[in-house]
Amino acid sequence: MKIVVTGSSNGIGKAIAEKFIDCGHEVIGIDTQNAAIVSPSYTHFAADVYSDELPHISGVQILVNNAGVQNSGRDIDVNLKGAIRVTENYAFQSSIKSVLFIASASARSGSEFPEYVASKGGMVSYMKNVALRIAEYGATANSLSPGGVITDLNKHILTDENLWKQVMKETPLKKWATTDEIAEFAYFVTVVNKSMTAEDLLIDNGEYMKAKFIW
Repeated sequence: MKIVVTGSSNGIGKAIAEKFIDCGHEVIGIDTQNAAIVSPSYTHFAADVYSDELPHISGVQILVNNAGVQNSGRDIDVNLKGAIRVTENYAFQSSIKSVLFIASASARSGSEFPEYVASKGGMVSYMKNVALRIAEYGATANSLSPGGVITDLNKHILTDENLWKQVMKETPLKKWATTDEIAEFAYFVTVVNKSMTAEDLLIDNGEYMKAKFIW
């Protein structure tokens, strides 16, 4: 199948792109950074998802909206408006099978930078709108909301013993997800899944359910 992954040059996006390549699919990456994947099954376009100059790509079967920034001053433009522009450009056509949005656990909890939370919460709402509209093609639309993930973006927490202890105190499973684990979820939701649509999957090692009960 033909897969488009935005934000494919690092972190979760790179892991998702590599997962699809390993499973024999054609992957097209869109990222402001240079290509980080070398494979005959991978094509890279250097572009900003918020721009009006998205590359022409026909016959997209799976679209993964992963490109994002955090506390950048452009969170709503890139994370939300960028995902809308990409989806409206590539998804609504007869070849489409599935659209996936990489949101955030903070879309539910509200516990992060204000514009980042707003952008990811808006993404989940937009995903449901896409699910309603894309059903006419027999296609699904869903989102993943990761909590902590082991990426370079979170290195300041991963390498600070005190911060890590604080985070783990609020995480029942006492770990964070890997990018490869998120990629496995992405593959299942877009390829294996045929019946679930308009759903947001929380992948946070139990952090959301953590509550201190005092009697």
